[in-house]
Amino acid sequence: MNIVDLVTTVFSFLSLVTDILIVIALVILGNSLVSKNYKQLKKNKIVLWVGERGLLLSFIVAAVATLGSLFYSEIAGYEPCKLCWYQRILMYPLVLVLGIAWQRKDKNVIPYVLAISGIGAVIALFHYYLQLVPTTPLVPCSTVGIAISCTTREFTHFGYVTIPMMSLTAFLLIIGALWTNRIVSNKK
Repeated sequence: MNIVDLVTTVFSFLSLVTDILIVIALVILGNSLVSKNYKQLKKNKIVLWVGERGLLLSFIVAAVATLGSLFYSEIAGYEPCKLCWYQRILMYPLVLVLGIAWQRKDKNVIPYVLAISGIGAVIALFHYYLQLVPTTPLVPCSTVGIAISCTTREFTHFGYVTIPMMSLTAFLLIIGALWTNRIVSNKK
């Protein structure tokens, strides 16, 4: 197994595990919303642990996502498409912003990071949709002629994990960690 296959397998496994955790978190959140038992949500040990470390966890996710995208383009030789570039433009600055915010314990950046991550998640979801339905007329890359098609899949692991899915997972993890931080901090 070469380094590209090894890294892809590790990243795909991490995406699978974190996607499962995201679904579990959504179920827990959904139960709290349905039962209107918000105080119980704030007492959950996992929610407290993630919430207290929201900036650090978000920084780690942004750093790993950035290193992963650089690995795929610079070492694996996968050319990024137009939508990949948009996702990178939104992810890369988060490493610096979240790193500085974590060091300074500055939670004032959270609304801005949530907005940027939300936009990144929407772009990643759209990109993943284009990979699932490559015949859609919405493909922005095929007409430009200067980049590879956004429908290109370099790999698919576990039946669904592709690079845009990894990006979507990273943006959702950042949103989840920071939103949990706001819940724990009594902010809505």
